Amino acid sequence: MGGNLEAMSDNANVTPRFAWGDGLSTLTADNTVLDTWFPQPALGTIPADHGAHTPAASLTEAAGADPRRGVHTEVITLQIDLDVPPASTSDAYLRLHLLSTLLVRPNDLNLDGIFGLLPNVVWTSAGAVHPDDFAKLRVALQRDGIQVCGIDRFPRLTDFVIPRDVRIADASRVRLGAYLSPGTVVMHEGFCNFNAGTLGTAMVEGRISQGVVVGDGSDIGGGASIMGTLSGGGTQRVSIGERTLLGANAGLGIAIGDDCIVEAGLYVTAGTRVTLVEGDASREVKALELSGQNGLLLRRNSSTGRVEALSRTGEGITLNSALH
Repeated sequence: MGGNLEAMSDNANVTPRFAWGDGLSTLTADNTVLDTWFPQPALGTIPADHGAHTPAASLTEAAGADPRRGVHTEVITLQIDLDVPPASTSDAYLRLHLLSTLLVRPNDLNLDGIFGLLPNVVWTSAGAVHPDDFAKLRVALQRDGIQVCGIDRFPRLTDFVIPRDVRIADASRVRLGAYLSPGTVVMHEGFCNFNAGTLGTAMVEGRISQGVVVGDGSDIGGGASIMGTLSGGGTQRVSIGERTLLGANAGLGIAIGDDCIVEAGLYVTAGTRVTLVEGDASREVKALELSGQNGLLLRRNSSTGRVEALSRTGEGITLNSALH
């Protein structure tokens, strides 16, 4: 998951990249960190005069014990190196915040080992609860009207970051660490994982998996799925260019460029045999050979059943500006 920055970090001539933030950590009675909220993460190193002022009042006022959830919260200040693996739960959370506040793009920071640093958490409408503590706290939580929203290592994006000029119909379907550019719409059945997202205005009615980026003006159709490196996609980095349509219930395991269309219901993986139609001639290739190309129409021939790729000219789709 470290992307090309893993290679960069091996180069002694590359200047280290840092980020920092004041955060509010949630800890259990035995000081296990469940999460950390960074309201204003920043690139660079901690300012020299940071010790001359206190963190934001929203953090210091929120610090203290919450016996309802069996936790307490503490203010921390953390600086990290973006090109080395995360070293703690709070470090991992800072990286996720950097992605969701659009300070770092997907695949442009080291996330190696992040799963092992994120504890499984019972996410409630009042915040994080450790699974081992939940049973004894359940009655008191229910009495206070506190509900369980999920059990996962990753929280909902909107519990920590509210992205600017973005619509999310179902908050539970977008994880913290998603990178959603202004103008993005994620409909009810859309999903966006961490370290993935949109690089401009986009319509998301399907699934954007970890590591995948979608270009400006593109549409991920209803029920469509994009393979990521966590879901059997191997090392192939999947991306979608600008003004491209991934049709409803289609699937993609290769990168495609700008102004492309993938027919509804068609699933194309790296090993899919594709008939490349070039005028009156045609030849068979593996779909991987088409990866990243612009101006493609990928379809299934209704007579032969073969998957075909044809060149198309001009710009691709145009999103409805009133929706974005």
